Amino acid sequence: MEQNAGNTEQQTPGAPVQSFGKDSYTLGMLCHLLGIFTWFLGALIIWLIKKDEDSFVDDQGKEALNFQITLIIAYAAGAITSCIGIGVLIIIAAEILNIVFCIMGAVAASKGTKYRYPICIRLVK
Repeated sequence: MEQNAGNTEQQTPGAPVQSFGKDSYTLGMLCHLLGIFTWFLGALIIWLIKKDEDSFVDDQGKEALNFQITLIIAYAAGAITSCIGIGVLIIIAAEILNIVFCIMGAVAASKGTKYRYPICIRLVK
């Protein structure tokens, strides 16, 4: 009786172990949720620490970081155009989108689902 006949993958010594457990989901959730309070810094710190160890946190950290960079661009556009009045509306809309989409991303990541922001410039690959 031949065991693992179809399994040709072997663990490379020193390679990071891929974990998709509760800790991965919690860190992925924090990447999204911290965007509400710290802008891009929370996602950046978590992503930089865990990107090589955990592919789920790497993916969700990049996604949260890209969304926060997109929001910074929107806030800058709002600040520039605030002298004509529309900038205030842009800033308010960006803040509402930040809260709603970050909560949606946090809920999805806590369940282990890879979340994609619908409005996002993906600069970090």
